[in-house]
Amino acid sequence: MRIALGVEYDGSGYHGWQRQEGALSVQEVVEDALSRVAAHPVRVSVAGRTDTGVHAVGQVIHFDSDAARDERAWVFGGNVNMPRDVSFLWARRVEDDFHARFLACARRYRYIIANRWTRPAIHRSRASWFQKPLDVERMRAGAVHLLGQHDFTSFRAVACQAKSPVKTVHEVEVTRVGEYVAIDVRANAFLHHMVRNIAGVLMAVGCGEQEPEWVGEVLAHRDRTLGGVTAPPDGLYFVHVDYPERFDLPPCPALPVIG
Repeated sequence: MRIALGVEYDGSGYHGWQRQEGALSVQEVVEDALSRVAAHPVRVSVAGRTDTGVHAVGQVIHFDSDAARDERAWVFGGNVNMPRDVSFLWARRVEDDFHARFLACARRYRYIIANRWTRPAIHRSRASWFQKPLDVERMRAGAVHLLGQHDFTSFRAVACQAKSPVKTVHEVEVTRVGEYVAIDVRANAFLHHMVRNIAGVLMAVGCGEQEPEWVGEVLAHRDRTLGGVTAPPDGLYFVHVDYPERFDLPPCPALPVIG
């Protein structure tokens, strides 16, 4: 049978999601835990791979197993065998055609910025630090240029392996809570470093280094070298994945909030 699982993790202690030689990954601890519960080797597919230091509150995976376990056993048995910075939230038996990555309709990320002149201590790995004051109205005006279907070459990493740079951004929202600014982006799919590059561009606009119209110019150039600084991974959260309603998966978890 095919099982889908919701996963939450603090990525600050891991070299990203993907399993790799000589470095601890989230995938490694997840697969090792599920293999113990299933009593056979388990390999999982994931909705979206995250980089070193990136967190998740609503990551989704799936795997196949013939082990007779109920949904609670997959969740609690898996959590017992994982470190405390990774946790399963729910499990569902799904139809055999479900695929965590290829059937995702949209994905959502949140980027949290500690916007103050002193560096954060408690949230040092949970939020990016930006000293210059950010004007969220300017950032919102710049973000409008990202909405819709575009070629996001200027916002992809040089090593990005995606076949096409064309993606559709459904929402970009910028909000402030006290000293913290959040950038929420929802799109059909994302390129490598796309959200971090969007955050870097919007922060340049928010602090007055660039005008809001510059975001559209960067997009039109289709040249990563003109796209500004890639924001740090601290503060980036994989929030949620949308799937067709027929799979009846749990709704979006609560958004991460600091401030």
